[in-house]
This record gives sequence, structure tokens and C-alpha cells, in this order.
Amino acid sequence: MTDERTVDLEFGGETLSSVLFSAGGGARPAVILFPTVMGISELELGFARKLVADGYTALVADLFGRRFTPGADRDAAFAAMGALRADRAALRDRLTAILEATRAQPEIDAANIAAIGFCFGGQCALDLARSGADLAGVASFHGLFDPPGLDPQPITAKVVAFHGWDDPMVPPDAVVALGQELTAAGTDWQIHSYGNVAHGFTNPQAAAMAIPGVDYNKAAAERSWASLGNFLAELFG
Repeated sequence: MTDERTVDLEFGGETLSSVLFSAGGGARPAVILFPTVMGISELELGFARKLVADGYTALVADLFGRRFTPGADRDAAFAAMGALRADRAALRDRLTAILEATRAQPEIDAANIAAIGFCFGGQCALDLARSGADLAGVASFHGLFDPPGLDPQPITAKVVAFHGWDDPMVPPDAVVALGQELTAAGTDWQIHSYGNVAHGFTNPQAAAMAIPGVDYNKAAAERSWASLGNFLAELFG
């Protein structure tokens, strides 16, 4: 049985209401999930439940301090993402606060935490690693790769990025740049690129966004999730 509860964090005058999933029986290694531009949705909640079934505690992070209604609030969601991306130092502080709030929860083994993210959330996972945060590892699914423009820090977390090669938001030169950045930081890193795969490939509802270059790909979704399982087993085994 999966237990579910809200974890509230006061940050910057907002209440960030994340959702924690656990199976009871004491503290377990944990995975923080940073959602897409649309914020917490059934997509991320479903992924969290799968992680609990695999033996982890999972927290779906509230980045925006509000829930967006798919379709109706798309412009508001993109505006909220743009505001966070415009100040990457403040975004780093927000991500760090979420990490520390997660670490304080009794269901979580504070020494064994990873972070994963999807789309904008993938960038958030990478930015948390770039901060030098004490994490076992991070994984980005069709994430944005552009660096934050802040003073580089040693990256202690292992990093894996799952990327659609035909993602128009992250062209091949950005993939090479990420590899060079992570190498310069001395990081244990991997990039898995999937041919003929677009942005948003883990989301079965991606096509409903009606954005060119955003589409679901069942094979890439399954391959990347299986690779994540191997990555987490390596981190926490």
C-alpha cells in the first residue's frame, strides 16, 4: 500500500505543496521528481507510485506554488517557468530548499537521495547537481541543457540525461556542450540519446500540447525508464 501526504514549504512568499509517496516500514532511499512546465500532474504522480513499488520513497516537487489545469492554464504555466528560468540563482535557492525539506522527512534516508526531472524539471535536476548539492545522482528526461551562468561548482552527483535526438529545444550542439560541461566538472556522467525521438517523449499526452517537436515515444519512454531503474540500483545498491 502506498501512503500519500503533502509536504508544505514556505519559500519566497509562496507555499510550495509537494506530494510525498511512501510504503511505510521506515526510511528508504528517496527520489525527488521535478515536473514539466505544467507542474504537478498525473504523469509525475504516476511515476512516483512506480518508484514506491520499486522500493523507494518519492516526492513530487511543487516548483510553482500552484497547480495548472492542462490546456486551460498553458500560457500561465509557461510564464511561470519563464520567470524561474530568468533568475537561475534564485531557482537554485528554490531547488536547494526543496532538497532540504525532502531530506527532513522521516520516510526518507537522508543520506540517499536522487533527483529526476522532466522537461523544465530535467533542467532543475541538472541545476541542483550543478549547485554541488549532496545528492547521490540526478536524471534528466527530455530536459533543457543550457547552463545557469553561475560560478561552476564541483558536481558530486552522478548524472544521466535521457534525450530525444530530434528535440528542437536541445539541438546536438547543446548535447555536446553538456558533455563538455560535465567533463570539466569532473562528473560521472552519461547521455542516452534516442534516434528519431522528439521532446516530451515520456508523456503519452504530449501531442495534446500541439507544439511542433513535442511528442510521445513509447519505446524511448520504456527504454529510459528501464535505464533509470539501473541507475538508481547503482546509486543505492
